[in-house]
Amino acid sequence: MSAAPAAPAPLAAASGSVLLLWVAVPYICLAVFAVGHVWRYRQDQFGWTSRTTQLLEHRWLRWGSPLFHLGAFIVIAGHVVGLAVPASWTEAAGADEHTYHTTAVWAGSVAGVAMVAGLGMLCARRLLTRRIRLGTDRSDKVLFPLLSATVLLGITATAAHNVFGAGYDYRSTVSVWFRGLFTLQPQPEAIAGAPLLFQLHALSACLLFAVWPFTRLVHVWSAPVGYLVRPYVVYRRRAAAPGRTAGPARRDRHPV
Repeated sequence: MSAAPAAPAPLAAASGSVLLLWVAVPYICLAVFAVGHVWRYRQDQFGWTSRTTQLLEHRWLRWGSPLFHLGAFIVIAGHVVGLAVPASWTEAAGADEHTYHTTAVWAGSVAGVAMVAGLGMLCARRLLTRRIRLGTDRSDKVLFPLLSATVLLGITATAAHNVFGAGYDYRSTVSVWFRGLFTLQPQPEAIAGAPLLFQLHALSACLLFAVWPFTRLVHVWSAPVGYLVRPYVVYRRRAAAPGRTAGPARRDRHPV
């Protein structure tokens, strides 16, 4: 691992362009993310869906969707730990810097490759299957390129600096900037000194959050968790056939 960068300068010392990119843009995107979800829920509840196209094509979807979603879950979990959890906390939990770095790089790389492969299949079926291509709306035409750019920039930054490169400790720069946004103590200079690939990945992620409420990504908030605790529905025969007795009640978890 390379040596940790010097401590970032105070907010007042940051230049106008740095403040615009790493303070104004993230806060605008977060505001659009929050307000946009409220607007979408109030105005378009019937459109709050992933708009599945399984009936139009299922062979590519059968492999692409699980690969993308499984990879995405692992990548998001890794980002939560890497960005939101300070290094001192993971060290206190018994994971030293070398152990954390090795685990994060290789687990993240495998998950990233799975996510890229799945996303590639989903994009290919949308481009190559005419019926799906014709059903692609404007939000998808924005979402898929932006999501692809964000994923590819992230995995390229990891590969360039932490797999084939000398190593870069993003937790001392990018993570500091990220946590500062939510504690209302932004430190833009922390990320301003990060490698370009990490900066582009962060900016594309901000833009992805801004378009999130207006795309099919809203369906992630509608995971059917309640299905696990939904009471059983009891099915009974209306009347027994002549000479036969009614069968036993059947219980299932089908929605009411």
